[in-house]
Amino acid sequence: MLTKRNLYVFVFVIAVIGLLVVQYQYLRVGLGLAKAQFSDKIDKARENINSELYAVNSLTYTLGNAIQKDTSEVKISLDSLEKASQYYLNDYIAYQLNVSGIDAPFSYTLYSRDSITYLSSVRPHLGEKSNLTYPMKIEGYLPELLQKEIILEIGFEDLNKYFLGQLRGLIIPGLLFLLMIIFVVIWVLRSFYLQRSIITTTNDFINNLTHELKTPVFSIGLATKILKEDLPEEKKEVVDLIRTESDRLKKHIDKVLELASMESGNKLMQFQEMDFRPELERICEGFTLLSKHEDIKFEYELGEGPYFIKAEQFHLENVIGNLLENARKYSDQPMIKLKAQKQKGRLRISVSDNGQGIAQQDIKKIFSKYYRVKNGNVHKVKGYGLGLYYVQKIIKMHKGKVSVQSELGKGTTFILSLKLINNG
Repeated sequence: MLTKRNLYVFVFVIAVIGLLVVQYQYLRVGLGLAKAQFSDKIDKARENINSELYAVNSLTYTLGNAIQKDTSEVKISLDSLEKASQYYLNDYIAYQLNVSGIDAPFSYTLYSRDSITYLSSVRPHLGEKSNLTYPMKIEGYLPELLQKEIILEIGFEDLNKYFLGQLRGLIIPGLLFLLMIIFVVIWVLRSFYLQRSIITTTNDFINNLTHELKTPVFSIGLATKILKEDLPEEKKEVVDLIRTESDRLKKHIDKVLELASMESGNKLMQFQEMDFRPELERICEGFTLLSKHEDIKFEYELGEGPYFIKAEQFHLENVIGNLLENARKYSDQPMIKLKAQKQKGRLRISVSDNGQGIAQQDIKKIFSKYYRVKNGNVHKVKGYGLGLYYVQKIIKMHKGKVSVQSELGKGTTFILSLKLINNG
C-alpha cells in the first residue's frame, strides 16, 4: 500500500533523477560548445604558425639545418642542433596556442609526405583515433629547401578532461545547487515527520499527565481537609507533610503549564534587576535542611556578592531547584556541592554530584524535550524528561548558557553562566 510518506519519497527520487538528467544534458551541450570554440581557436593558431614558418627567420633556418643535418654554419653538434630545434619549435607552438586561448597539453611531429619524420616533441606524439590531431601543410621556406611537401601535425591528449576543466564554472555550481536542493528537501521532509511525531508524543503525554496528576492532587487536597478538622496535636506533622507534598505536586503541574504557555508565546517573562545572592543562599539553606533528613551530604560555597542580575526570580529559582533535585535523585549516596562565583562579568553557578554520570553520546540529548537517559531497558528514576529541557529554556531566556561536564561512574557537574549587571 502506497502511503503518503512513500509517495513523497518516490516523488523526491524522481525529481532528483530528473535534475541529474537535465544536468547531464546541459553538460553535453556545454561540451559541444566547448569543442566548437576549440576548433575555432586551433584554426587561428594554425594560421599563425603557418604564417611564421612560411618566411625565412631564425626558427625556420634552425629547423632547416636540423632537418638537413647541416652543422657547417653552427658551432654545435648535430644532436645539440636537433634538440635545440625540437625545443625551439615546441616553445613556438605553445606560444601560439596560448595566444589563441589554448592551454591544453600537446605534442607535435614534423614529417614529409613520404613518411619521413624530421622532428617530434619531447612528449610522445600519439596518433590513435582517440586523440585529436590537427595536421597543417607547411608552405614557403622549408618545402622549397627540401623539395618536399612538409606536414606539421599537432596532437592533443584527453581533450574531454580539458573541456570539463573549461566548464568547471558551470559544473561545480550546478552540482552544488543540486546538493543544496536535495539537502533542503530532505531536511523539510525530516522536520515534517519529526514535527508530526512530536505532536503525537505531546498529545499522549498531556493525556497521560492529566490522568496521572488530577487524581492524586484531588485526593490529597480532600484528605488534608478531612484530617485537619478533628486532628490531635501529635498528628499535625502528618498533615503538614501531606500539605507539603501536595504543594510540591502543584508546582510540578504549574511548571508544565508555564512551559506550555511559554512555548505558545502566550506569557511573557517578567524580568527585574535583583541581587540573586540572598535568594541563592535561601535555596541552599532550605536544601541543607532537607539533606539532614535524607542522608545527603550537601555543601555550598557562595563567593562574595552582590550578584546583581536581570532575572525572573520564580523560574530561576526553579532552575536551581531542578539541578539540586536531579543531583539527589541520580546518586545512590548523594554528595552534592553548589558553588557560585563572579567571573569575568558573569555569575557562574555550578552544581556537582557523585552520581552515575552521563555518557558522552547522551550529553547532547539530555536537554531535548522528553528525552531521558536510559539504564538498560528501564529508567531507574521516574520522570517525564522535562527538567533539563526546562532548565535550558529558562537559562536561554535569561540570555545565559548552561554546560555539562560528566563522566560515567564519576558524577556530573552542571554549570550556569549568567551576565552580571555592571559586573555585579
